[in-house]
Amino acid sequence: MNVLSDIRIKSSTRLPSPDELRAVVNKTEEQRAFIAKSRDEIKEIIFGNDKRLIVVVGPCSIHDAKAGLEYANKLKALSDELEDKLLFVMRVYFEKPRTSLGWKGLIMDPYLNGTCDIPEGLKQARHFLNDVTALGIRTATEFLDPITPQYIADYISWAAIGARTTESQTHRQMASGLSMPIGFKNSTGGDVVAAANAILAAGGEQTFLGITQSGEASAVTTLGNPSCHTILRGGLTGPNFEAAAVDAATAILEKKNLKPALMVDCSHDNSGKDPERQPEVFHSVLDQLKAGNDSIIGVMLESNLGGGSQKFPCPIDELKYGVSITDGCLAWNKTEKLLRFAHEALSND
Repeated sequence: MNVLSDIRIKSSTRLPSPDELRAVVNKTEEQRAFIAKSRDEIKEIIFGNDKRLIVVVGPCSIHDAKAGLEYANKLKALSDELEDKLLFVMRVYFEKPRTSLGWKGLIMDPYLNGTCDIPEGLKQARHFLNDVTALGIRTATEFLDPITPQYIADYISWAAIGARTTESQTHRQMASGLSMPIGFKNSTGGDVVAAANAILAAGGEQTFLGITQSGEASAVTTLGNPSCHTILRGGLTGPNFEAAAVDAATAILEKKNLKPALMVDCSHDNSGKDPERQPEVFHSVLDQLKAGNDSIIGVMLESNLGGGSQKFPCPIDELKYGVSITDGCLAWNKTEKLLRFAHEALSND
């Protein structure tokens, strides 16, 4: 008899259910209140009721929990000082989309050795999120696999849908049921209309395949997520952070009767993938804000303890501490200087 199913499956490992993992790593009541408040704060900024600038900042990806927590402590100290003008949300990205091949993030490969121990990756991700939120740091991540949110979304203050997945029906449906504000990036080609359409789709009721907290396959019907906005990250046609591009994106959103709430990604195609050019993009945003722009609600920065990036894979003991193994990042000392400058500029506005 011919075998017709799973002929290319090498192995299949049972995952713990989301409930089982929550029993291992869970929040305190204080953390619950903090996360709920952080989501409300971000929503208020999206809708113009809070005039602070959202700053989503941190490592391109988390690959070393110790270095990540050192970064979080530095960010907490700065946040406490500058929070009257800047609302900080730390990047805690555990999933990385790959153009072809490469390390796919801590959840998929927590030991950085190709063993792809996903149950351990999910556990490490929850432990890290628990540690960061215990410090009083808001968290941001990109949701890539549609099953992942059931395992970690209860810790997340704000989430992104990436440029590769903004046009994906699966991700638009998923976003419609997520409990936190969501930013949709323009497509890799630079198309802002795709992000606007994603916001419309995510704002409506959707039914799709998912899993329950007990890990059972289910048909999920959502209420729709009203707290969505657009992220400008540049594209194949070039950057889109300058005033003319921001005005054009605003017009696209208004034409579709959407709130013109824009976050500018200072990295990726807006910086030509050069982390040292991120301040240039941020300065342009500040100039636009001082000129009266009320569509820009936030910025994104890729930042780490050390600047740049390092080639990976390589022997684990050869990795430099606090340096990205994915996209290049701005060093902490330069990040702090930039954010202090931004705070002063907005204070004098």
